[in-house]
Amino acid sequence: MTTIYLVRHGETAWNAERRMQGQTDIPLNEKGMQQADACGAALNPADYNIIISSHLKRAKQTAEIINTYLQLPFEQMEEFAERSFGDGEGLTMDERLALYPDHQFPNQEELEDFSNRIMGGMEKVAATYPGKQVLLVAHGAVINRILSIVSNGELGSGKTMIENTSITTISLADGQWIIQNYNQIDHLQRLETQPPV
Repeated sequence: MTTIYLVRHGETAWNAERRMQGQTDIPLNEKGMQQADACGAALNPADYNIIISSHLKRAKQTAEIINTYLQLPFEQMEEFAERSFGDGEGLTMDERLALYPDHQFPNQEELEDFSNRIMGGMEKVAATYPGKQVLLVAHGAVINRILSIVSNGELGSGKTMIENTSITTISLADGQWIIQNYNQIDHLQRLETQPPV
């Protein structure tokens, strides 16, 4: 059985401002770096074989911080980049609702193309690392779309919240993807209980 642990990247300034990022390459903010650090500190290196990341800066930075704890082989895969939201990128939620109330942003990546890209990536990971434990750092829409496809629409966009550096676990057994859990954030409680610096 191949198990993929999907980690959403840490927070960015645009996340905090509720701006749509898509493939705009925004780095982590200070909170995002702290989240990645808390995530890495909570993981056991013996539980994973490799760490894979989207090539976008916020995911790569998150993976690199986590990997200071795990010291795993590291690679990047463009298949797991965030969906391109075209003209919606850079807009706040209020601006998006005003301009595009139907959420159809001009020049955005078609949902079918996005779905094929990320599920092709999942199959590639499973074929390359059969029976392994893979930590994969990606993006909110990527993880939600995978959840939607695997659950036949019971989970995913509009139904599940995928928080920054949350962990979602999906396994491939006998040719079927199985959701083990999603949006696991226990490791972030350490940040909430820390006294202000």
